[in-house]
Amino acid sequence: MFELDGKVAVVTGALGQLGRIWTRTLLGAGASVAALDRAGAAPGPAWEAIVEEFGEKRVVTIVADVCDRGSLAGALDTTVAALGPPDVLVNNAGIDQPPARTSTTRLEDITSDAFSAVLAVNVVGAFQAIQVFGGAMVVEGRGSIVNIGSLYATVSPDARMYDHIAVDPPFLKPPAYGASKAALVNLTRYFATHWAAFGVRVNTLSPGGVAGKQDDAFIQKFSARVPMGRLAVDDDLVGPLLFLASDASAYVTGIDLRVDGGYAAW
Repeated sequence: MFELDGKVAVVTGALGQLGRIWTRTLLGAGASVAALDRAGAAPGPAWEAIVEEFGEKRVVTIVADVCDRGSLAGALDTTVAALGPPDVLVNNAGIDQPPARTSTTRLEDITSDAFSAVLAVNVVGAFQAIQVFGGAMVVEGRGSIVNIGSLYATVSPDARMYDHIAVDPPFLKPPAYGASKAALVNLTRYFATHWAAFGVRVNTLSPGGVAGKQDDAFIQKFSARVPMGRLAVDDDLVGPLLFLASDASAYVTGIDLRVDGGYAAW
Protein backbone atom coordinates (compact mmCIF):
# COMPACT_ATOMS: atom_id res chain seq x y z
CA MET A 1 0.00 0.00 0.00
CA PHE A 2 2.88 2.37 0.69
CA GLU A 3 4.80 1.56 -2.49
CA LEU A 4 5.12 4.11 -5.30
CA ASP A 5 6.67 1.88 -7.96
CA GLY A 6 6.23 3.41 -11.39
CA LYS A 7 4.75 6.63 -10.03
CA VAL A 8 5.92 10.11 -11.03
CA ALA A 9 6.29 12.65 -8.22
CA VAL A 10 6.97 16.37 -8.35
CA VAL A 11 8.63 18.17 -5.44
CA THR A 12 8.84 21.97 -5.35
CA GLY A 13 11.65 23.57 -3.38
CA ALA A 14 13.38 20.22 -3.68
CA LEU A 15 16.89 21.38 -2.87
CA GLY A 16 16.01 22.73 0.58
CA GLN A 17 16.28 20.86 3.88
CA LEU A 18 12.78 19.40 3.82
CA GLY A 19 12.75 19.10 0.04
CA ARG A 20 15.62 16.65 0.20
CA ILE A 21 13.74 14.55 2.76
CA TRP A 22 10.62 14.37 0.59
CA THR A 23 12.65 13.58 -2.54
CA ARG A 24 14.64 10.77 -0.94
CA THR A 25 11.49 9.32 0.60
CA LEU A 26 9.64 9.20 -2.71
CA LEU A 27 12.61 7.75 -4.57
CA GLY A 28 13.08 5.12 -1.86
CA ALA A 29 9.45 4.05 -2.27
CA GLY A 30 9.97 3.49 -6.00
CA ALA A 31 8.83 6.76 -7.58
CA SER A 32 10.70 8.86 -10.10
CA VAL A 33 10.96 12.51 -9.06
CA ALA A 34 10.91 15.81 -10.89
CA ALA A 35 12.80 18.05 -8.48
CA LEU A 36 11.90 21.71 -8.93
CA ASP A 37 13.77 24.65 -7.49
CA ARG A 38 14.49 28.23 -8.46
CA ALA A 39 17.53 29.35 -10.43
CA GLY A 40 20.53 29.81 -8.19
CA ALA A 41 19.48 27.25 -5.57
CA ALA A 42 22.62 25.42 -4.48
CA PRO A 43 22.41 21.61 -4.67
CA GLY A 44 25.03 20.85 -2.03
CA PRO A 45 26.60 17.48 -1.10
CA ALA A 46 23.38 16.02 0.34
CA TRP A 47 21.54 16.57 -2.93
CA GLU A 48 24.42 15.27 -5.00
CA ALA A 49 24.38 12.10 -2.90
CA ILE A 50 20.68 11.59 -3.71
CA VAL A 51 21.32 11.94 -7.46
CA GLU A 52 24.29 9.60 -7.26
CA GLU A 53 22.30 6.98 -5.34
CA PHE A 54 19.18 6.95 -7.53
CA GLY A 55 20.51 8.17 -10.87
CA GLU A 56 19.58 11.03 -13.17
CA LYS A 57 16.99 8.91 -14.96
CA ARG A 58 14.88 8.74 -11.80
CA VAL A 59 15.55 12.18 -10.35
CA VAL A 60 15.32 15.01 -12.85
CA THR A 61 16.25 18.47 -11.60
CA ILE A 62 14.24 21.28 -13.19
CA VAL A 63 14.68 25.03 -12.74
CA ALA A 64 11.27 26.53 -11.98
CA ASP A 65 9.80 29.32 -9.87
CA VAL A 66 6.43 28.72 -8.20
CA CYS A 67 5.69 32.45 -8.52
CA ASP A 68 5.90 32.21 -12.32
CA ARG A 69 2.96 30.32 -13.82
CA GLY A 70 4.73 30.00 -17.19
CA SER A 71 7.77 28.53 -15.47
CA LEU A 72 5.60 25.89 -13.82
CA ALA A 73 3.88 25.06 -17.11
CA GLY A 74 7.29 24.54 -18.68
CA ALA A 75 8.31 22.33 -15.77
CA LEU A 76 5.18 20.22 -16.29
CA ASP A 77 6.08 19.74 -19.96
CA THR A 78 9.62 18.72 -19.00
CA THR A 79 8.31 16.31 -16.38
CA VAL A 80 5.91 14.62 -18.78
CA ALA A 81 8.58 14.33 -21.47
CA ALA A 82 11.22 12.92 -19.12
CA LEU A 83 9.16 10.82 -16.70
CA GLY A 84 5.46 10.87 -17.61
CA PRO A 85 2.34 12.56 -16.19
CA PRO A 86 2.56 13.41 -12.47
CA ASP A 87 0.93 11.16 -9.88
CA VAL A 88 2.13 13.00 -6.77
CA LEU A 89 2.84 16.66 -6.02
CA VAL A 90 4.67 17.65 -2.86
CA ASN A 91 4.09 21.39 -2.59
CA ASN A 92 7.13 22.23 -0.49
CA ALA A 93 8.53 25.54 -1.79
CA GLY A 94 8.20 28.32 0.74
CA ILE A 95 9.81 31.21 2.59
CA ASP A 96 10.73 30.85 6.24
CA GLN A 97 13.10 32.88 8.41
CA PRO A 98 15.60 31.35 10.81
CA PRO A 99 16.36 33.25 14.02
CA ALA A 100 18.41 36.36 13.22
CA ARG A 101 21.23 37.65 15.39
CA THR A 102 21.68 40.88 13.48
CA SER A 103 18.92 42.93 11.87
CA THR A 104 15.45 42.59 13.41
CA THR A 105 12.22 44.58 13.24
CA ARG A 106 9.53 45.49 15.74
CA LEU A 107 6.16 43.87 15.10
CA GLU A 108 4.50 47.19 14.37
CA ASP A 109 7.23 48.12 11.87
CA ILE A 110 7.04 45.07 9.60
CA THR A 111 6.28 46.38 6.13
CA SER A 112 3.41 45.23 3.98
CA ASP A 113 5.94 44.41 1.26
CA ALA A 114 7.78 42.01 3.58
CA PHE A 115 4.48 40.44 4.64
CA SER A 116 3.25 40.12 1.05
CA ALA A 117 6.51 38.58 -0.16
CA VAL A 118 5.93 35.55 2.08
CA LEU A 119 2.32 35.16 0.95
CA ALA A 120 3.40 35.42 -2.70
CA VAL A 121 5.50 32.27 -2.39
CA ASN A 122 3.78 30.29 0.37
CA VAL A 123 0.19 30.84 -0.78
CA VAL A 124 0.05 32.15 -4.35
CA GLY A 125 3.02 30.02 -5.42
CA ALA A 126 1.50 26.93 -3.87
CA PHE A 127 -1.84 27.75 -5.50
CA GLN A 128 -0.22 27.95 -8.93
CA ALA A 129 1.66 24.69 -8.46
CA ILE A 130 -1.60 22.98 -7.50
CA GLN A 131 -3.30 24.43 -10.57
CA VAL A 132 -0.59 23.32 -13.00
CA PHE A 133 0.33 19.87 -11.69
CA GLY A 134 -3.00 19.10 -10.06
CA GLY A 135 -4.76 20.11 -13.26
CA ALA A 136 -2.72 17.48 -15.09
CA MET A 137 -3.79 14.93 -12.47
CA VAL A 138 -7.44 15.82 -13.01
CA VAL A 139 -7.01 15.03 -16.71
CA GLU A 140 -5.50 11.64 -15.80
CA GLY A 141 -8.20 10.94 -13.22
CA ARG A 142 -5.86 10.20 -10.31
CA GLY A 143 -3.25 11.76 -8.07
CA SER A 144 -2.22 12.88 -4.61
CA ILE A 145 -1.23 16.42 -3.67
CA VAL A 146 0.60 16.92 -0.38
CA ASN A 147 0.90 20.55 0.68
CA ILE A 148 3.63 21.12 3.24
CA GLY A 149 2.18 23.17 6.05
CA SER A 150 3.47 23.91 9.53
CA LEU A 151 2.64 23.58 13.19
CA TYR A 152 2.30 27.38 13.05
CA ALA A 153 -0.78 27.04 10.89
CA THR A 154 -2.49 25.90 14.11
CA VAL A 155 -0.72 27.73 16.94
CA SER A 156 1.20 30.97 17.24
CA PRO A 157 4.99 30.84 17.61
CA ASP A 158 6.02 31.27 21.25
CA ALA A 159 8.30 34.33 21.36
CA ARG A 160 9.89 32.99 24.55
CA MET A 161 11.62 30.35 22.42
CA TYR A 162 13.80 33.12 21.03
CA ASP A 163 14.27 35.52 23.97
CA HIS A 164 17.80 34.25 24.62
CA ILE A 165 18.95 35.76 21.31
CA ALA A 166 20.65 39.02 22.17
CA VAL A 167 19.14 41.39 19.60
CA ASP A 168 17.06 44.54 19.91
CA PRO A 169 14.28 44.56 18.81
CA PRO A 170 13.80 40.91 19.83
CA PHE A 171 13.68 38.27 17.11
CA LEU A 172 10.18 37.53 15.82
CA LYS A 173 9.05 34.55 13.81
CA PRO A 174 7.46 36.41 10.87
CA PRO A 175 3.68 36.71 11.35
CA ALA A 176 3.20 36.14 7.62
CA TYR A 177 4.67 32.63 7.90
CA GLY A 178 1.95 31.18 10.13
CA ALA A 179 -0.71 33.15 8.31
CA SER A 180 0.46 31.71 5.00
CA LYS A 181 0.46 28.16 6.29
CA ALA A 182 -3.02 28.55 7.77
CA ALA A 183 -4.17 29.79 4.37
CA LEU A 184 -2.56 26.75 2.77
CA VAL A 185 -4.52 24.42 5.06
CA ASN A 186 -7.76 26.03 3.93
CA LEU A 187 -6.63 25.95 0.29
CA THR A 188 -6.05 22.22 0.77
CA ARG A 189 -9.65 21.74 1.88
CA TYR A 190 -10.92 23.80 -1.03
CA PHE A 191 -9.13 21.76 -3.70
CA ALA A 192 -9.89 18.50 -1.88
CA THR A 193 -13.62 19.08 -2.17
CA HIS A 194 -13.50 20.29 -5.76
CA TRP A 195 -11.25 17.55 -7.12
CA ALA A 196 -12.36 14.48 -5.14
CA ALA A 197 -14.76 13.52 -7.93
CA PHE A 198 -11.81 13.45 -10.35
CA GLY A 199 -9.76 11.02 -8.26
CA VAL A 200 -7.34 13.65 -6.97
CA ARG A 201 -6.72 13.78 -3.23
CA VAL A 202 -5.34 16.91 -1.54
CA ASN A 203 -3.94 16.92 2.00
CA THR A 204 -1.61 18.97 4.18
CA LEU A 205 1.38 17.58 6.08
CA SER A 206 2.39 19.96 8.86
CA PRO A 207 5.71 19.31 10.61
CA GLY A 208 6.52 20.79 13.99
CA GLY A 209 10.09 21.74 14.83
CA VAL A 210 12.55 19.71 12.76
CA ALA A 211 16.12 19.36 14.00
CA GLY A 212 18.54 21.35 11.88
CA LYS A 213 21.01 24.05 12.86
CA GLN A 214 19.14 25.45 15.85
CA ASP A 215 21.13 26.64 18.85
CA ASP A 216 21.18 24.60 22.05
CA ALA A 217 19.00 27.01 24.04
CA PHE A 218 16.24 26.89 21.44
CA ILE A 219 16.42 23.09 21.25
CA GLN A 220 16.05 22.82 25.03
CA LYS A 221 13.14 25.25 25.17
CA PHE A 222 11.28 23.73 22.25
CA SER A 223 11.82 20.15 23.40
CA ALA A 224 10.48 21.03 26.86
CA ARG A 225 7.28 22.25 25.18
CA VAL A 226 6.78 19.01 23.19
CA PRO A 227 5.07 16.09 24.99
CA MET A 228 7.47 13.66 23.28
CA GLY A 229 10.39 15.74 24.54
CA ARG A 230 12.33 16.37 21.34
CA LEU A 231 12.37 17.94 17.90
CA ALA A 232 11.49 15.83 14.87
CA VAL A 233 14.28 14.15 12.93
CA ASP A 234 14.22 13.38 9.22
CA ASP A 235 12.95 9.82 9.69
CA ASP A 236 9.88 11.08 11.57
CA LEU A 237 8.62 12.67 8.34
CA VAL A 238 9.06 9.66 6.06
CA GLY A 239 6.05 7.59 7.11
CA PRO A 240 3.56 10.49 7.11
CA LEU A 241 4.60 11.53 3.61
CA LEU A 242 4.37 7.99 2.26
CA PHE A 243 0.94 7.60 3.86
CA LEU A 244 -0.45 10.69 2.14
CA ALA A 245 1.31 10.14 -1.19
CA SER A 246 0.40 6.47 -1.58
CA ASP A 247 -2.72 4.35 -1.80
CA ALA A 248 -2.46 3.78 1.95
CA SER A 249 -4.53 6.97 2.26
CA ALA A 250 -6.88 6.22 -0.64
CA TYR A 251 -9.92 7.39 1.38
CA VAL A 252 -8.22 10.40 2.96
CA THR A 253 -8.55 13.91 1.56
CA GLY A 254 -8.79 17.44 2.96
CA ILE A 255 -6.93 16.77 6.22
CA ASP A 256 -4.06 18.51 7.99
CA LEU A 257 -1.75 15.80 9.32
CA ARG A 258 0.36 17.39 12.06
CA VAL A 259 3.68 15.71 12.81
CA ASP A 260 4.55 17.69 15.92
CA GLY A 261 5.24 15.24 18.74
CA GLY A 262 2.03 16.37 20.44
CA TYR A 263 2.98 20.07 20.61
CA ALA A 264 -0.51 21.30 19.65
CA ALA A 265 -2.23 18.88 22.05
CA TRP A 266 -1.38 21.13 25.01
